[in-house]
Amino acid sequence: MQVKELLDRYQQGERNFSHIDLAGASLSGANLRNIDLTGSDLCGANLSWASITHSQLTGAILRRADLRSAALTGSNLNQAILSGANLSKVDLRMASLQEADLNWAVLQEADLTGCDLTGSKLDQINLERAKLNGAQLLRAELMEANLRRASLTGANLTGANLRESHMEEASMREAILIGANLIEANLSGVNLRLANLSQADLHRVVLTGADLSEATLDSADLSRANLTGAYLLKTSFKNSHLLRANLQDAYLLRSDLTEASLRGADLRRADLSGAYLRDATLSEADLRDAYLLESRLIRTNLDGAKMTGCCTHNWHLEEVDFSKVDCRYVFTDFNYATKSPKERYPAGRDFEPGELGRHRQVKESIVEVSFKEAPNWQALVFALAQVELESHELTLTVQSFESREDGYLLQLKANHVVNAKLVAGRILQLYPEVLRRFNSRRLDIFRLLNISGLLNNSAPSSAPAPQPPPFPPSREQPTSGKRLQVYQEVVRQIQYILANQAPEQFVESVQRLLEYLKSQGISTEELQKKAIVQVIAHRAKQDRAFGENLVRWQKTATESARLSMVGEAIWLALTLQG
Repeated sequence: MQVKELLDRYQQGERNFSHIDLAGASLSGANLRNIDLTGSDLCGANLSWASITHSQLTGAILRRADLRSAALTGSNLNQAILSGANLSKVDLRMASLQEADLNWAVLQEADLTGCDLTGSKLDQINLERAKLNGAQLLRAELMEANLRRASLTGANLTGANLRESHMEEASMREAILIGANLIEANLSGVNLRLANLSQADLHRVVLTGADLSEATLDSADLSRANLTGAYLLKTSFKNSHLLRANLQDAYLLRSDLTEASLRGADLRRADLSGAYLRDATLSEADLRDAYLLESRLIRTNLDGAKMTGCCTHNWHLEEVDFSKVDCRYVFTDFNYATKSPKERYPAGRDFEPGELGRHRQVKESIVEVSFKEAPNWQALVFALAQVELESHELTLTVQSFESREDGYLLQLKANHVVNAKLVAGRILQLYPEVLRRFNSRRLDIFRLLNISGLLNNSAPSSAPAPQPPPFPPSREQPTSGKRLQVYQEVVRQIQYILANQAPEQFVESVQRLLEYLKSQGISTEELQKKAIVQVIAHRAKQDRAFGENLVRWQKTATESARLSMVGEAIWLALTLQG
């Protein structure tokens, strides 16, 4: 049929032109709305800028046709052949192209919003900067497709084949890619926030700098994938495979890696803060300099993992074996102001074989309590006692106390795994009321405890029990200012610890306090050689069971503990006892 005849008949109101031959026809800019070209041959035809909205082109042959900037809104192109066609900037909003052939077609900057491309063939198609928001691409073939900077927000690509496709910087927020094939695809810089990639095959995929925050990748295969610097906040990787994946500098904050396999994965400098790693496999993984702040490792397999330089602040561990871990040192605290780890452990040396496992048992239940003002230790002891009574079999031991620019930090060690934030919150909740009650009944409490020296010259009800001597004045003591306040507070803490704790408890606690004083530029030589020895010897003389406990500790303690500053003080105290 000739073009003129077609246009004349169309102007007369005819719309059914199915199965006609218009190969090579020039219909640029033509108005053919609502036309029926079912099964027609338009191979090589020029339909650029034509208006063919709400038309029927089912099974039409448009191979190598020119459809640049054409309007095909709402049209039916199911099973149409558009291979090699030029559809740059075409308007295909809400059009249907089910099982259409668009291999090698050009759709740069095309608008396919809400388009139905279910089962269509799109191999090596050019969809750069195209709009496919809400498009249906179920089981579509998109091998080696160009989707760079395309917008696929909310698109459904379930079961689609995107192998070796190029999707750099594409927007795929909330897209559905369940079971999709993305092997060796390039998705660097892509936005996949809240997307669903469950059971997808992402073997050797490139996701450098991509944003997959809150995305679902359960049971997905990301073996050997490159996720360097990717944003994976609150991402779900349940039962996923990340064997030998590159996750350097990736942000995995609060991600769910339950039963995930990360064997041999590269997690150097990765941020796994708050990540959930129950029954995950990290054997042979490289976790050097990774952040594991508040991470939960439950039955996590770390055999052969490299963990030197990890920050383990407040991590939670259950049934984790560190015996085969390669680790020279870790950081046990984190500076949130500078966003950097601190407190290298062990200080000035590397771990001995098996030492990390022993260390984590101590560090896993540290409770940190921050005070704006120095607490009243007497009232604080009763607040801690209340917390212990409220929690089943809980025992809290003073680990350290330090002055900071914004207040004071108390570190307590729990005898079993606890929710550190919950315990700290309860202590701060109880302390003000306990302090009020303590101050109102202070004298009565001291009388009940037979403590006469603190009664402001009030008469005791009976003879006072022997008290350990106060620390003698020291030439090392700072004369004034902040350092004097720090020194006096630490000395009071050491006195309390030595008077109330067993050797196996106070050795490490006092050692930490002495090291803290040294870090503040305050000498401790006279304090440890004279004052601490004097208090230990006095208590041993007054308490026979304590003296026997000292002897037992001296025989069973590790060499490093015996050679510590406090260990030497115990030895001197025993020597004084004869």
